[in-house]
Parts: sequence; C-alpha cells; structure tokens
Amino acid sequence: MVQKYESPVRIYKYPFELVVAAYERRFPTCPQMPIVLDCEVIEDSVYENGSRRDTKRRCKIAVEAPYLIKKIIGVDVVFFIQKNFLDMKTRTLNIEATNESFATRVEIFEKCRYYAHPENPDWTCFDQTATLDIKNFFGIEHSMEKMGMKQYTQTTLKGKEIIEYFVNELKLEGITHVDRWEADTTVSLANASSTTTVLAEKPPLCRDNSILDADYIAKYLGQLTPLQESKLVQLRKRFEQTPSEHPEPDYQTLLRFLRARDFSIDKATAMLQESLQWRKEHRIDDILGEYKTPVVVEKYFPGGWHHHDKDGRPLYILRLGTMDVKGLLKSVGEDELLKLTLHICEEGLKLMKEATKLFGKPIWNWCLLVDLDGLSMRHLWRPGVKALLRIIETVEKNYPETMGRVLIVRAPRVFPVLWTIVSAFIDENTRSKFLFFGGPDCMHAEDGLEQYIDTDKIPSFLGGSCNTLIHEGGLVPKHLYKSESIEESNGAVQSHDHHGLYKSVDLKPGQLFELLIYNTDPKSVLTWDFEVLKYDALFAVYHTDTELEQRGNDNFSSVFDAPEYKEGLNYKKIEQSVKCRPKEGVQGSHEMASTGTYVLQWMCPPSCDGPAQLMYFHEILSSANYKGSMTSLQSGFSSNSLQSR
Repeated sequence: MVQKYESPVRIYKYPFELVVAAYERRFPTCPQMPIVLDCEVIEDSVYENGSRRDTKRRCKIAVEAPYLIKKIIGVDVVFFIQKNFLDMKTRTLNIEATNESFATRVEIFEKCRYYAHPENPDWTCFDQTATLDIKNFFGIEHSMEKMGMKQYTQTTLKGKEIIEYFVNELKLEGITHVDRWEADTTVSLANASSTTTVLAEKPPLCRDNSILDADYIAKYLGQLTPLQESKLVQLRKRFEQTPSEHPEPDYQTLLRFLRARDFSIDKATAMLQESLQWRKEHRIDDILGEYKTPVVVEKYFPGGWHHHDKDGRPLYILRLGTMDVKGLLKSVGEDELLKLTLHICEEGLKLMKEATKLFGKPIWNWCLLVDLDGLSMRHLWRPGVKALLRIIETVEKNYPETMGRVLIVRAPRVFPVLWTIVSAFIDENTRSKFLFFGGPDCMHAEDGLEQYIDTDKIPSFLGGSCNTLIHEGGLVPKHLYKSESIEESNGAVQSHDHHGLYKSVDLKPGQLFELLIYNTDPKSVLTWDFEVLKYDALFAVYHTDTELEQRGNDNFSSVFDAPEYKEGLNYKKIEQSVKCRPKEGVQGSHEMASTGTYVLQWMCPPSCDGPAQLMYFHEILSSANYKGSMTSLQSGFSSNSLQSR
C-alpha cells in the first residue's frame, strides 16, 4: 500500500535569496542530519545569465533500521538521487529525490519546494510531499512502510531547524542580505552584501484560510503530529479540488471532523460533506443573525454562557433539574428546541475563536456544566427523552469534537436511569469526557469543580461567589401551551423503544416474571425502567449471595422457591414492593454494594381480570462511571396521570 505524506506550509521570515544561500550550506553534510553521510555533485548546469541552475547529486544515506532488518537486507547505507531546479527569476527552488538503492523493490519519491511568499515578498514558503511504496521487500513490506514513513516524518521536522541554523551562521559572518537576481547580474554568494543591517520584522500575515504553517498550527490548532498535519493538508486540498456550492471549511472545522473519524480522510470527507449539505438545507450559516429567541425560552429555559473554565474553554451552564421539559416542548415544539440548541452550538464556535485570541492558545472546544439538582421522574417523560435523543444525534453529526468536557453536578438518585438511556446515543469519545459529581460537596471536594473552574467563577447556586444571569427555569404556565398533540399514551411507549432497548412480557394473574443479574462489580449501579400497559403489576427487588440460574417466565413461583435453593438460601428484599397501575411507569436504580445475584421481580396480582402487559428495560452501570455519593438509590413513579398538572 502506498504511504503518502504532505506537509503544511512552513514560513521563513527571510527573503528567498537568503534562504537559498542557507540551503546550499547543508551540502555535502551537516551536523543536524547525521544520516546523510555524503552528497556528491554529478551534474551542475547554469542557464539564462545565471537565473537558472540545475544540480544533480548522489547522496549516501545511513540506514536507520533495527539490527535484524539490516542483517536481512545486508546493507548499512543506501543511495538517493536528488535533483534541484533553481529559478532566481521566479524565486523558486524545486527539489526532487528518488531512491537508487532497491529501486525495483521500493519506490520513494520526495518533492520539496521553496518559493517567495505570495503576500510578503521578504518571506519564504516551504512545502513538501512524499510517497513510499514497498512492493517486495523480503516479506516485511508492511513493517518497513510503517517504519519508513515514521522515520521520514521525524526527519522532515529537522528541515526548518537546519535553515534557521545556517541563516544564523551567515549572520555571524556578516551576511544578512543577498541581492535579488537582475538581468545584467549573476547572483551568487560572491556578491552577497556583508552588512550588519538586520532585516526589518514584517507585520503578521492577514490569514485567509489558505496558508497553513507551523506558527498558524501552534496558535490556532494546537499540537499535531507530522502525519496529522499531513492528513489535514490532504483533506483541505480534497475540498479545494472538488467543485462545491458550499463555502470551503476552515482548518479548525477540517480538524474537528478528522478527529471525529480517527484521521481517516475518506470518512472525514463523507461526514463533512453530509454536514455541509445539512447546513445549507437548514440555513445554519445564517442562524446567528436570524434566530429570534422565543419569549417562553427567554423566561423559562435555564441555560446560558458563563465565563470560561480553567483551560480557557467557553463555559455553558444548563440547570436541567429545574427545566420544565414538558412545558417547553408543548409551548415551542421539538423543532424550536432543536433550533435553540443549534444556535447555542453556533455561539460556541464563535466564542471558541474569540477565546483563542483572548488567551493566545488554541481553544477548539467548550465546556458544559449540567446542574441536575431537582431532576425527577417528570424529566423522564417519553416525548421529552425522544426530543433529547434527536438533539444529541443532530449535534453529534454536525458539531463533532466541540465538547471538551461535561461536568455533571448534584446528580440525584434518579439520574442513572436517564444516563443509561441517553448515553447509548452519545459518541464513545464524547462519553469519555463526562465527569460526575453526585454529592452536595461538589465544589470543594478534593476532586470537585475547583479542579476545572476558577473559584471566583463558580456560580452562586453551587455555593460559589459568582452571580449569573441564567434563568432558574420553573414550570411553564399552561396558557402558553400551543400543542396538545404530543403522544402521552400507549404510543409514547413505542417512541421510547429506541434501538430495541425495551422488551415486553405478558403475565397471567398470579404469574411471576424474574430477571436475574449476577453482579461481580461492587458499587456498580443497577437501573430499571418499566411501564404497565394493561392491568396491574407488583414490582420488587431482591438480593442473595448465591449465584442463581435464570428461569422461564411461565412459573407461578419465585426462583427462591426452587427445590435446589430451598435449603440454606439467604435472601432479602432490598426494594419494597410497589404497585404499578395501567399507563404508569416506574424508574429506579440501586447501588449494588456487594456481589451476588440481584432479582428484579414482577407479578400480576391473582385478583386481576386479565394478563398484565409491561415494557421493561434494565442496565448495569460500572462503578467506574461515577464520582460522589450514589447511596440509598430508590425507585419512583413516572406516570401519565402524575404528569398532568
């Protein structure tokens, strides 16, 4: 497989002629490139009154490879042919290099270019590309390709240092300027001006998204490996060369989509093209100027921007626990809540760019702080969860890698249920950025918020000293409702049945259904969510230290009554029985403090006139997922009758 490397543009703040003079000094050898043992000039021709010069060299290169590979190939050195094409009139130097050794087995082609900066004639640009194709190399082609490209990218990093080194050497000799070529003169080091005048520092470039150099990367993109830089350049060129009606994405956007697809150019291209089309169809580029916040949102949506975290990320606070999800949905609708979220995301992109300038370092994602104080079963209202999942899906597709950290504070006992449902739809990389703080001491604990937010920026409602303008939320008055069409009956169950998470079961009067969960992770959390569709059902949770086996659901007796377990079986009820009526739901969670078997038990009362029908879901959350107190978790109701206010 052909390996390809393509560098970003490097900028030298010296004129082209001085850079060429420095470049010539690296031959035949230089201390910064010890693998170059010798370079012999085999052809050298000058044309057009000295304006053009073609030079051909044969370079002897030490093999940098493990001892075993050297023994296999039987050599310690290889030879390359390098051709230089210097044009002083156009101020360009093109360099091509190919391997002479093992040419039938390996193809290496490198192309480099020095040229006068298109916007600042007193600066010089440099870029390079290379391909490596190992066709037949003693059966170790794949290993050699990986090793070869890794060593090549490491070597290219030294190129700028070498030019800087020899420019400084020239300055020490008093050479700080080399005249440009003119028709009646021949430019060479012989007529170099020996003057002590230091070159004037030019003003910074006005970036136009077409120049990617080391300074730009450090200031706006952050640390990238040479191969990541290469992938970024290749992705940019792909969009430049593909006719499109969409505006060309900037480097920050390209990098975000590359990261989201593990730097696969093909996958990032497909994802970004789909997102650009989506932006056009929904006029996302105009949303910051055109979006008008609904009055209901202004009064009752408990979220807003609040300073920055300790890393300089813009900080958004959402007081989800005080949000009336049902009231907002019925007042403005699902589409309007999605539009509000997209407006927040676009604001985030803008604030990240402003933070980059403010702090003088790359800020390419933002921080979300979610306060769950007040979260209850009403937040698990089916249409609300459905709307949330739609919003998450849209944001994941179109704003990848914009979330740097998510701080979940004051997580109540019901939270694990919501997390099990929602987390399945969040990208794994994003999910790893969630930090949970369950206790009331979330600010000052050793691993609390003060690790991530300056003390004087922690909001007052979390015990800090900083006041915010973020609304506290509260119930939306019913007279502001615009829609009563959101399904809340049996259809809501179907909308909640995402990706087959929920299963159904019918129970005859007096019949039991039991789920057995064997736990090996103390402090993990068992969560459940179920809804009764017909007749009544009784629910309870038991625990025993014994490992039990799952039975079918056609039994009228509990697993604890099985003959093989009757003697010496100790078990206890850890969640008291609750009675769930038709169209009522129960969500709950329990911290599994010890190992053993946990039993979720449902029973249709013998007095029922018909079989109970229920939809159920359960999940185990690893103990590693949580910080803070998660003890004494309890069950609770989330019924349609309870929801109507």
